[in-house]
Amino acid sequence: MSRMPTWEEFMIPTLQVMADGTVRTRRDVRPLVADALALTDDQRQQALASGEAVHENRMGWALSFLTNVGALSRPSRGHYTITEAGRQLIELFPDGARVTDLKALADEPTSPIRPYVATVSRTPQTPQTTADSETLTPTEQVQVGVQRIYEEVAAELLIRLQGKEFGFFEDAVVRLLLKMGYGGSTGRGSVTQLSHDGGIDGVIDQDVLGLARVYVQAKRYADDNVVQRPDVQGFVGALSGKADSGVFITTSRFSEGARAYADGVPARIILVDGKRLTDLMIRFGVGVQVRETYHIVEIDEDFFA
Repeated sequence: MSRMPTWEEFMIPTLQVMADGTVRTRRDVRPLVADALALTDDQRQQALASGEAVHENRMGWALSFLTNVGALSRPSRGHYTITEAGRQLIELFPDGARVTDLKALADEPTSPIRPYVATVSRTPQTPQTTADSETLTPTEQVQVGVQRIYEEVAAELLIRLQGKEFGFFEDAVVRLLLKMGYGGSTGRGSVTQLSHDGGIDGVIDQDVLGLARVYVQAKRYADDNVVQRPDVQGFVGALSGKADSGVFITTSRFSEGARAYADGVPARIILVDGKRLTDLMIRFGVGVQVRETYHIVEIDEDFFA
């Protein structure tokens, strides 16, 4: 292939490499896929402005997408293996597949794959922008690209949080609230004893003496495990005699009944679902790190005045 394959064109070759059932890391997969696509030395040396190899970046997008739709799975952190759905994709699209092909397949009742979902609260979509890139300005293309990255990271954050133990999630929630400024100048917060929390998972002191506190309930739930009204009622009950406000955070979402109850009680209860949680984690830099920074420039009209 004389040109660099698009990230979509990395998908089926990646599945073909993984078809032997071996569990591999991303680092293990990279050279095998590059060989399968017969990439030239020049293609392998092509790099982005950040220094990352172009083919590795595109293969990373392919891995992420295939995992999201269930063609690959992660048996452990940083490791991938093919699923039965992935094997079926090889049979259905031996010569390659586009995202639009897989989106159409996912809509079928007997589809081997699931629809691509960026987060539990977003409308299912593909990571491809729906707008024709030729109609976008360069700045708009950058913004679309950054949004795609945020959506991928948000989805990965939920997967990671749901895969950790409860104590880890509760600690992450407390860290997030401290980074958001709760905890005052001292930045004091703690996770309660796991076996004796009485419905309270975290406490954050708003002042040095701890006279004002933020009480936290954290539920590390799977996407389909919706927080119901009794859960919120239990949290409100746990606050009785302690505070008249609290924050209830979950990796999934809240039922309408739970939201209606929270809105109707005298106590001030803030509900944070999976979408808002990951948005806040990205915004305040909890569980993520800045990989690259781009500067968009324009002519300084004052200089030429």
